Amino acid sequence: MTVPQARPEVESLQAYSAPLEGRRGMLRLDFNENTVGPSPKVVEALRAIPVEQIAVYPEYAGLREAVVANLSVAPRPGAPSHLRRVLQPEQIGLFNGVDAAIHALFHAYGDRGDTLLTTSPTFGYYTPCARMQGMAIEAIPYRLPDFAFPLEEIRTALAQRPPRLLLICNPNNPTGTRLAPEPILELAAAAPGTLVVVDELYEAFTGDSVLPLADFVATPNLVVLRSLAKTAGLAGLRMGFAIGAPAVIDRISRVTGPYDINSFAVTAAHAALADQSYTDGYVAEVLRARRWLLEQLQAAGVRHHAAGGNYLLIWPGSPAEEVERRLRDAGILVRSMAGKPLIEGSLRVSLGTTAQMQHFWSAYQRITATGTPGASA
Repeated sequence: MTVPQARPEVESLQAYSAPLEGRRGMLRLDFNENTVGPSPKVVEALRAIPVEQIAVYPEYAGLREAVVANLSVAPRPGAPSHLRRVLQPEQIGLFNGVDAAIHALFHAYGDRGDTLLTTSPTFGYYTPCARMQGMAIEAIPYRLPDFAFPLEEIRTALAQRPPRLLLICNPNNPTGTRLAPEPILELAAAAPGTLVVVDELYEAFTGDSVLPLADFVATPNLVVLRSLAKTAGLAGLRMGFAIGAPAVIDRISRVTGPYDINSFAVTAAHAALADQSYTDGYVAEVLRARRWLLEQLQAAGVRHHAAGGNYLLIWPGSPAEEVERRLRDAGILVRSMAGKPLIEGSLRVSLGTTAQMQHFWSAYQRITATGTPGASA
């Protein structure tokens, strides 16, 4: 039987995939999710959804305004008090998770022969999105030994061969590399013909957002991505946002379906955005757990790298895939970085609560005996 052929880019595409089955009941330290669940107010709101609401198409009235209210509040503790970004609803794009926003960005702005400029290693979904559009990919490696951001190399590439898209994950997944807002804004200003996309899914754990300083009138080529998956615990409901100039957000939104976000996700998002104190409390606990685990790794001499985000990298003495398998057998999920440039042989470990990291560390020590001599990377 002859199978209809897809576009050449799709026929040769290797889709992004992740081992998401069989994870229930396990300690989930593999996909950087919230490890305790959403606010009780989110659960209460979902349980209160009228039955008849399931039979009607979702309504989005007020959701953009709720996002604006959440993002326009005073900065997080420790940030300068004068930094306040007042946004408008038309600057907010709503998507079925940030993955859908990324797909839409490439669908709206990427074309055959265009170039995506990004870093390596970084979030794996950027590559298939670029390739399905027939784009070339220029991925500049992070700088060893500390995985520093290749700022000068990016500047040179922008000046010499301006790409269609520049995608920066900040802090970067999986290296945790952080970049201050000012250099990102300088890159956007220097390349007005390039759409500069900043993936800020893990910003809450570092506070390095460009939003407080961004001027979407002066730099309409800047887009910021945010999510309620990693902090507010809505990964299973899929809710992501793109923030930028209204004209750009409009074009990105044109290539999505009219009802891509379901009613349950809308209800949960309203409740989560209204309970920022819960999210802030969870972030604070993750940072406490991070400090505790780093103390254990340093004391045990285990080679590791932790720069930003709710995750870190560990290089076990035994083969990483074997350690990953044995941790799974113990009910703990982590992610092997096999095949990732610069970090081959490492495990990415998501950070949860202090109690969860104590459980992980106890199992990791049993599996690897005394740990791996070495130092932090």
